[in-house]
This record gives sequence, C-alpha cells and structure tokens, in this order.
Amino acid sequence: MHCQVYDVSSYLDEHPGGDDVLLRATGKDATDEFEDAGHSKSARELMESFCIGELDPTPAIPKLEIVSKKQELEGVSQKVINLGKQYWVIPVAVGLSVVVSFLYLRKK
Repeated sequence: MHCQVYDVSSYLDEHPGGDDVLLRATGKDATDEFEDAGHSKSARELMESFCIGELDPTPAIPKLEIVSKKQELEGVSQKVINLGKQYWVIPVAVGLSVVVSFLYLRKK
C-alpha cells in the first residue's frame, strides 16, 4: 500500500474484518482496498508497525511497441521504394559504364 510492503501474517487472527480480507490482498497493491475500508487513525498507526520495506514505483519492464508483421513489412518495402527513387542514378551510371566499356573493348 502506498509503495510500502507490509507483513501482517502475525495479525491475521486479530484483524476485525477477518483474515480472508488480508489474504485476498497478498502479493498485490492493496492501497484502494485499505482506503475504501475507512480505517481509523489507530488502524493506520498499527499498520506502520507491520511495514517491512518500500517498493520502487518505476516499472521493471519498459513498455514495448507492438508492431504486426504486416506493418513491419510495409515499413521495409516503403524504405526500399524510397531508396530506389533516391538512388536511381547509381544503377543507370553503372549500366552505362558497362555498355561503354563493352563497346570500347569490342573495337580493339
């Protein structure tokens, strides 16, 4: 709760709402459940005695962008098309060089 870790195992039998309420919150963030129950000031003070640590609120795994294979292929094919439009001079120049070289060598 509130980025704090609590060990309330010794309090299960004494909890006024029953142990099932605490057990349902095991291993997850129980902030909303705790706040919605309307706990008294003394209950909040008692909770502090069960605090055993703090959680780092930053996510352990960064969010990843999901891209379908179709989107990925469309992106690649578009890049190839753009490259072809941009560098059309190079294949033409190579082709002309081959033709000129062939004609020059044929004369000899």
